[in-house]
Amino acid sequence: MSANTAISIELANGIQLDFDTETVSATDVARRIKKDLDGAPIVARINGELRDLNTGLSGGDVVEILTFNDAEGRKVFWHSSAHILAQAVKRLHPDAKPTIGPAIDEGFFYDFADLHVTDEDLKAIESEVQKIIKERIVPERVEFKNESEAKKEFQDNRFKLEIMSNKEETLSAYRQGDFIDLCTGPHIPSTQIVQGFKVLKTSGAYWRGDAQNEQLTRIYGISFPDKKQLKEYLHRMEEARKRDHRLLGRKLDLYSFHEEAPGMPFFHPAGMALWEEMLRLERELHRRDHYTEIKTPVMLTRELWETSGHWFYYRENMYVSEVEERDFAIKPMNCPGGMLYYKNSQYSYRQLPLRVAEFGNVHRHEMSGALSGLFRVRSFHQDDAHIFMKPDDMTTEIIGVLKLAQTIYSHFGLNYHLELSTRPEDSIGTDEQWEQATAGLKNALDAGKYAYKINEGDGAFYGPKIDIHIKDAIGRTWQCGTIQLDMSLPERFDLLYTTESGDKERPIMIHRAIYGSLERFLGIVVEHYAGKFPLWFSPRQVRILTVADRHHDYARKLEQQFMDANLRAAVDDSAESIPKKVRNAQLDQVNYILVVGDTEESAGTVNVRTRANDVLGERKVADVIRALQQEYETRSPDPLLK
Repeated sequence: MSANTAISIELANGIQLDFDTETVSATDVARRIKKDLDGAPIVARINGELRDLNTGLSGGDVVEILTFNDAEGRKVFWHSSAHILAQAVKRLHPDAKPTIGPAIDEGFFYDFADLHVTDEDLKAIESEVQKIIKERIVPERVEFKNESEAKKEFQDNRFKLEIMSNKEETLSAYRQGDFIDLCTGPHIPSTQIVQGFKVLKTSGAYWRGDAQNEQLTRIYGISFPDKKQLKEYLHRMEEARKRDHRLLGRKLDLYSFHEEAPGMPFFHPAGMALWEEMLRLERELHRRDHYTEIKTPVMLTRELWETSGHWFYYRENMYVSEVEERDFAIKPMNCPGGMLYYKNSQYSYRQLPLRVAEFGNVHRHEMSGALSGLFRVRSFHQDDAHIFMKPDDMTTEIIGVLKLAQTIYSHFGLNYHLELSTRPEDSIGTDEQWEQATAGLKNALDAGKYAYKINEGDGAFYGPKIDIHIKDAIGRTWQCGTIQLDMSLPERFDLLYTTESGDKERPIMIHRAIYGSLERFLGIVVEHYAGKFPLWFSPRQVRILTVADRHHDYARKLEQQFMDANLRAAVDDSAESIPKKVRNAQLDQVNYILVVGDTEESAGTVNVRTRANDVLGERKVADVIRALQQEYETRSPDPLLK
């Protein structure tokens, strides 16, 4: 520290900043390190706590400046934008009662009572938002002296009074010009930094999500520090609408949804072709990696779920039934059945690691309003596996699962990133078990030289996990695969193996899934490909078109040849013209379209074109079958017949 230094601040990376004045804020730190920031400063983490940028600092404080590119910075940005939205609504609809306005995964919403809006109203609200942004308002934190003072400020809003009565918030608020809202903060430094803002839609909602409570009006929005980011987001959303797996599912006749079984999809023959290809791929790799496969019952006794801990931690999401005065639950997870399978036999150290896979059908109760195509269902299948191992197997087995995931995702053209999720507040197991399990996952990631992020407090209730987030063709990320290290369930079920010395020891267990939910993964892949699947994954690989009725027998003979070669083929011998048949095949996303007429029948050939309308011309049937077999068996992402 130099003689002129009044305060020294330490950055999160260990660098020390010296200031020659005692009045220093996080904003001053942000200005000093502006060139090193990835975007405009939004909020500060001071000694581990998120605070406004205008927060004063003391000597020795550890400071990190966060931007929109940081998850926590983005959350503050979106929550602050919700306040801007509420301010605009109050200006235009003074009688509206703001309730809550949180940031969500993408953007934010705000719920209002005593408000009814139309699409035209939403346009007016967005215009008012732009005025507030241009006013460059600096949000001001308000600390109330006591509850009485706070309640006086919000005396006309019964929802804010209820929140305060339940002690859900500290007695603070944020004033933004003519608007004030009960809030713990922190907030953005000025409304000016919100350059891209879009009011997206409105919907109904219930206060506290309870249908017994008052119905509210929910308004959704999205915002960015840059108008270009908003433009890119809206383009991505338009692409997503075009790729909506629910629309493509109907168009391509893959699956359907019915009120008679809400949240439980029906798979059609074309959808089953996709399903079977997913299973075929993973089962091939399971055989390579020496997995065994089991199938366990879908309904098990309450006592089992009490032993596993699910009854106490997951009961509200389980479907329960009473049979002969005994409680049963339809399984929401496959794990307890896997524990019973292991316990059915005795194992020695020579038989470990034991890799046991199950494509199990599970059921979880989801609110009807949350159901969304294949993405959020009540009945689904998980590609679970439980790996029982010795402590010294841990690193090798975790890396083995990560390599398996890489192989599977690569066949679908999906990239991914990894997150290490640590102990949640509500968990089972000892501190020692959690520390050992978390260290085990971290050591494996480090040993395999994998890049990963730490996701604090988001582990399963029984153990930490590695979450695998895949990235689709339009840049969206989805959490699918997971690797969970568990020392608790083997103890709860008293699982043992015999060591080399003849002693009994408890195995360590990995829960792992690659697809996660097969239904959800399939929905993601349908949107990823926009229904234009590579040959190996396509439900309609070949369609044979007849020029006239007299070519029917030749077409049927060809169909059988392709089917004998394990290729999915069908004949279109309808009365439609060839151009119309070709167009129908292309709309059905058929990979290869084969036209047969007099010339082809006499020569024993087919005339080939692709769904992209590449005309490949007349080819020998055997050559076409050989090329397509190679494309199918190698799971080539690109056509091999050229």
